[in-house]
Amino acid sequence: MSSGSIFVWEMLGTGILILMGAGVVANVVLKDTLGNTGGWLLINFGWGFAVFAGASIAAPSGAHLNPAVTLGLAIANPDKTPWSQVPVYFAGQMVGAFLGAVLAWLAYKAQFDAHDNPAGTRGIFCTGPTIPSPVWNVVTEVIGTFVLVAWILLSPGAQETEGGLPQLGNSALGYAAVAFIVIGIGASLGGPTGYAINPARDLGPRIAYAILPIRDKGSAEWGYAWVPVVGPLIGGALAALLYLVLPVV
Repeated sequence: MSSGSIFVWEMLGTGILILMGAGVVANVVLKDTLGNTGGWLLINFGWGFAVFAGASIAAPSGAHLNPAVTLGLAIANPDKTPWSQVPVYFAGQMVGAFLGAVLAWLAYKAQFDAHDNPAGTRGIFCTGPTIPSPVWNVVTEVIGTFVLVAWILLSPGAQETEGGLPQLGNSALGYAAVAFIVIGIGASLGGPTGYAINPARDLGPRIAYAILPIRDKGSAEWGYAWVPVVGPLIGGALAALLYLVLPVV
């Protein structure tokens, strides 16, 4: 597959992922929505099915949707994910994440304008810790992403190939399996930091939040922005290193 095709499919898939993921948070957080006060579990399930939708759309490129996944796959098997393609995946994922966040804002524009706490809308777009502690926040993101990428690399059938590209999913459940693991990570490990587990998922929408004309919005919290980038990349790399040392057939 050409670099241009990889870029387009990753952009489309990640865009849908963020549109639906940020959308479910907006539905819960903003007033005058039918999902207002729907709670953490609704957000978890919404993000899980957002991953399912995005991955299904991005199947032609292997449906990475996540720089930590791309990095892990490149370390684990550079023949299937060549290092020369890694920047293309990253670029498509970042552009898609930014565009998806903008579309989510457009879908809820009237609710953003009417919301009684516009300074508290940053969490619709990007993550933040319940207890700010950079070291431990990174540890949380490392562990959550490690679980995700380790599952991708080690789950039977999770790297079925098509057209020379690894297809994330499961031989029995397909992309629904990815949704289940994301929901599980969110429900079990997402409480401390909001489980970015994906640098593009956090940084792209954070940039969008900083740029969008949201009335009386708060800070984009750039001082924290490195945590959901560095933590997931470390977690993805560690999962790949584990894969390399295990006697996997």
